Amino acid sequence: MAELQGRVLKNYNGYYYLKVEGESELYTCKVKGKMKKNRFSLATGDIAGFEVSSSEKREGMITGVLPRRNFLPRPTLANLDLFVAAFACAAPDFSFLLADKLLALAELAKIPAILVLNKEDNAPAGLIEQVKAVYEPIGYEVYTLSAQNGTGVEALRERLRGKICAFGGPSGVGKSSTINAIDSSVDLRTGEVSEKIGRGKHTTRYAQLLPFDEGYIADTPGFGNLLLEGLTAEMVLASFREFADYEAGCRFCPCTHTHEPVCGVKDAVAAGKISASRYESYLTMLAEVKLLQEKEGRK
Repeated sequence: MAELQGRVLKNYNGYYYLKVEGESELYTCKVKGKMKKNRFSLATGDIAGFEVSSSEKREGMITGVLPRRNFLPRPTLANLDLFVAAFACAAPDFSFLLADKLLALAELAKIPAILVLNKEDNAPAGLIEQVKAVYEPIGYEVYTLSAQNGTGVEALRERLRGKICAFGGPSGVGKSSTINAIDSSVDLRTGEVSEKIGRGKHTTRYAQLLPFDEGYIADTPGFGNLLLEGLTAEMVLASFREFADYEAGCRFCPCTHTHEPVCGVKDAVAAGKISASRYESYLTMLAEVKLLQEKEGRK
């Protein structure tokens, strides 16, 4: 049997759909029994080796997974060039905490990330400037657009060209609408925001990679909240990149930047060198992780 390698574009109900470079049609594959006997992880974005069982039906059996460049556990994706943290300026309102959680997950996975704000035409006064003032100084690009009227779409399209990227964010912010605006041939399902709960309906059920301009875009399922299962206090600290610049001013090492009497990070927050909203997110995430650890019986 012929052996090939392909990128997993989606997986659904135990089937994996693989794209071989240079070929237009996908292979539908299942995992070979020998591989099932061992614990394995196979995610959208992985490069997998497979045996072709039927060239006519384009079917095969996956025999192995190549080493990953990176891995994002939530949403579950591998080998990304860029993560797009997608939010709306309004309906639903922008959340600094959710933005920081998403950026933290990308930071820990060592995946470059950008912020995208949809519905810019409905933004409350000063919001866009406030978001840019928080994130641009620490190296996060912020793109604003309106998927509905098309403003700002071209700049984002250029940024994503040739990249393997994933959109992640709360339900109802317009992730699918934004991707449709970037490339109308994708035609993803979109949903309205519920007036009762102020959140969007979940229109994307699973992560999949969609071909786009020499690369791929993944739309991922939305969420109402983003839990931090599996993270430790040390991981939360490591995800706030700007803290490292001020840790030399801490008396204790390690320092949690919470209760310690002499702390360079807390001094930087008080001086306005670290955003107050970022520090508040850090404290909230730290408390959430500790609570999860207590519930799970972890230290």
